[in-house]
Formats: sequence, structure tokens, C-alpha cells
Amino acid sequence: MGSSLSCFGSQKVEEVEVLSSTGGNNSWRIFTYKELHAATSGFSEDNKLGEGGFGSVYWGKTSDGLQIAVKKLKSMNSKAEMEFAVEVEVLGRVRHNNLLGLRGYCAGSEQRLIVYDYMPNLSLLSHLHGQYAGEVQLDWKRRMKIALGSAEGLSYLHHEVNPHIIHRDIKASNVLLDSNFGPLVADFGFAKLIPEGVSHMTTRVKGTLGYLAPEYAMWGKVSESCDVYSFGILLLELITGRKPIEKLPGGIKRTITEWAEPLIAKNMFKDLVDPKIRGNFDENQLKRAMNVAALCVQSEPEKRPKMKEVVSLLKGNYGDPKAPIMMQMRLKSVKYGDDLLDLDQNSDDDDNDNDNDEKDVDESSGDDVFGAFDMKKMQDPYKRR
Repeated sequence: MGSSLSCFGSQKVEEVEVLSSTGGNNSWRIFTYKELHAATSGFSEDNKLGEGGFGSVYWGKTSDGLQIAVKKLKSMNSKAEMEFAVEVEVLGRVRHNNLLGLRGYCAGSEQRLIVYDYMPNLSLLSHLHGQYAGEVQLDWKRRMKIALGSAEGLSYLHHEVNPHIIHRDIKASNVLLDSNFGPLVADFGFAKLIPEGVSHMTTRVKGTLGYLAPEYAMWGKVSESCDVYSFGILLLELITGRKPIEKLPGGIKRTITEWAEPLIAKNMFKDLVDPKIRGNFDENQLKRAMNVAALCVQSEPEKRPKMKEVVSLLKGNYGDPKAPIMMQMRLKSVKYGDDLLDLDQNSDDDDNDNDNDEKDVDESSGDDVFGAFDMKKMQDPYKRR
């Protein structure tokens, strides 16, 4: 399968059957540009679901009535080509109820397009901070469902796929919601495949400010634990309804962990919950979820739980002797420096559901990002002592 996915220039590529994690068969196929042009009404502005640095995503309907989402890459440079190849390769490898499925792709001489299942409730971002935020469709039960499902999708990537896959860009806009508000982790353009026995890799920093693990942002050391950190931020975002980075009066920017840290220290858990849900939440679930978030966002990667342990903890399986338990909840935030925060666009007032609201730290050298963090007591966790 891997070789077929990589042969974008071949003239004949047959439809491939992929065995799903639930035992059913899913298939992807090659689309022609003409098919996708017709399905999206000529990539009409009325069909546009969102856009970002990569290009635009359009709603479409195939000739047989299937609703699809089509990602159309903006430019065909080497970077875009690589991200396209990585995403198609990864999507072709994975099948899980909480991972967005691949419907197919188009790789013409001048076009690169990826076709997915259409998600009618768009993204988590649109409901927390975007066009649907005022409707408050995400009650407590749905938020916990999204948290657990997202964790299960990541656990599958980290522990069940071989080679293991690190997503590297877990954030609210990359968690899509189906008609029942079931979560599907999406956008694998930054993903890394980790060979068996390799604990971490050193690479250029890619990802979104506010979600980046400190060891990754500072030294480019990427591991499964980086996704765990990002998930912890996402979980805090789900609970509180706050952005990972928010703008305060006077232009000061504050991370979600800086905001939550004093409330957790004072056991003021109820004050952490998004006021839009009007106090309708389960207090035991809240404490459990905050415990998990605090574990995930620890600055030392070796202290963070594995994603399979996160799933167990979210389910309340504290009886598991292998599951990490925090006896007294504390959250210690790692502060971004002003020079890195100046790049952030998440805290702008004009919220909408596209990636222009988010500034990626992309293709940066380790030294550039290194100086942007508060470096107190921080050491490279993978450096030999």
C-alpha cells in the first residue's frame, strides 16, 4: 500500500481496500481534477469551509451523492509536496473511528488535492471560539466525549500503528466533529513516523503556538510525549472554553496554563469551567479531567503519561496499577517569551474557523525558538548527563 500511495505520477492506480480497526472495509481512490471541480461547483467561494497557509478546504458532493471535503493546496513547492505526500501516506495507513478517513486524492501535474469525509459539525475550534460558539452546542457530556475520543485516536497512532505515528499538530481546528459530535483527529501534514525502538527524533519545529511542548519548541526533540502535551492543552481548552493564548488589556498575552495554574493551586475547580455551560457539569469528571490535563502538560516529557494511560485515566480506571496518579493536583506552566508571543495570531478579536487565526512555528531553527521561552531550570531532557 505504501508504494502505491507514493506513486503520484503513475498513470494507473487502482482503488485500494483498507482494513479498518473495527473490522470493516474502507476504500480510497484516485479522483480526477474534473470530478472534484464539478463536486465543489468549481471550487466556489460558497463551498469554502476554511482556509489556511496550506490552501483551502471546500465542501463538495460527488456524482453518486457522497458529501466530501476537499483540501486544495495553494502552491506546489517542495514543502507543500512533502506535506501532501506525508498526509496521504499516513491517512492510507490508519483506520480508526476517531481519525478522519481518506476518501482519495488527486495529483495532477499542477494540482494536489486530498479528499476526506465531510464533517457536518466542522471543527472543535468553530464551537469553542468560532462561528458556533454563541450557540453553546457543546455541553459537558459532549466535551468529555470529544476529549476521550480524541485521546483514543492518538493512542491508536502511538501504540497500535507500526511504525508509530506522531501527529505534531494537535489543536482545536484539527479535531473535526461528525453529526453526533463524535471527534475525528485530522490534518496529518506534519506527522512523523517513528521506527520501532526510537524514543525521539530531532527535527525542525512545526506546530501551533500555545500547543507546543517545551522540549520540542526549544530543541526540536519530537516524541509521542509532544502529542501528549498538546492534548493536555486541548483538554484545558475543552474544559475552560479559553484559547491556548489570549490577549489581555495592554497587549499582554497569557497562556491557558498561566491562567489555570493559580485556580488549581487554590482548588477552585468550579471556576475553571467554561461559564457558557452554566454550571451543568459533573464535578468528579471535572477533577478527573483536570488531573489528566495537569499530568499531560508537565514540562518534563518523561513525567507525562502515555496516551493509552490518558485514555484509562479519562475513563476513571484509577485501579490500573500501571496508570499514573497525581495525589495532589498542581499545574506548572512553561511561559512563552515575548518574541514568540508576538508571532501569535490566535488571540485576535475576529475569530473564525480557519487556520489564518493561527500562526505556525514552521521551519524554524532550534536557536530561534529556544530564546523565546522562559528558560528557568529547563534542560534538554534527552541530553546525556
